[in-house]
Amino acid sequence: MSAPVWQDLDQSALDRAYDQTQWAPNWAQVLQRYAQRSEQLRERLGPPVRLAYGSGANEALDLHGAGCGLAPVLVYVHGGAWRSGRAEDYAFLAEPFVRAGARVILPDFDAVQDCGGDLGVLADQVQRALAAVVTQAQAWGIDLTRIHLAGHSSGAHLAAVCATAGQGLPLASLLCCSGMYELEPVRRSARSRYVHLDDAAVQMLSPARHASALTAPVLVAVGSCESPQFIWQSQMWTQTLVASGLSTSALWAEGLNHFEILETLVEPGSALARLQLRRMGLDA
Repeated sequence: MSAPVWQDLDQSALDRAYDQTQWAPNWAQVLQRYAQRSEQLRERLGPPVRLAYGSGANEALDLHGAGCGLAPVLVYVHGGAWRSGRAEDYAFLAEPFVRAGARVILPDFDAVQDCGGDLGVLADQVQRALAAVVTQAQAWGIDLTRIHLAGHSSGAHLAAVCATAGQGLPLASLLCCSGMYELEPVRRSARSRYVHLDDAAVQMLSPARHASALTAPVLVAVGSCESPQFIWQSQMWTQTLVASGLSTSALWAEGLNHFEILETLVEPGSALARLQLRRMGLDA
């Protein structure tokens, strides 16, 4: 084994630890299920309303569950290692929340490799999408006191960055599923080939270093079959939140990998679905 570059991991082990496909042999099949289930959702509930939050080619969002009156909203930030994925591929997540009377918003944003490796561009886009949710709440049928933010994988990172940015976002809750909250090991991993992280970026874009800016209750979820580094990230984030005095819950999803855990958010009776619906006041 070569000299460690992070904790007790050498370069090869660290690179593998930040490549979730190495820990989930069925990852391609699960992603295909996401897309298929999303297409089926649109067939059942109809297409979303597409709304712009900026002038960029990818600066638009999908609103599911548009209707009369004000309702809670779940804003979901998709994953994809910051370099892939579209809102339309995650539409399946909207179904239980829309059927329970909520709105669901899925923003699109740029891929990091198209932004010179600058994650700050993506964080700014998600922040502006959230700002649009606030400023357009009345028009979009959203209750400003019931804005719930969620993200998975790199989307959990971006959601946590926005939640800790200290810009007065009126969040009712934050769900962080299988994300990264300290970027120093990411910086040292093979992800640095397409994500450029200097000292300033690591400091600014590591949510664990800004946990005290949070006020909303946080749910942190991770699967037992994920990369040990992703498990460490979730455990460290949970401990940091608790140490900051924040209302924090942790969910350990036994037997699930990084990609499978997200599907449980729409499975009736699953712990993750029950918790999120309850946090949104929709559990009845």
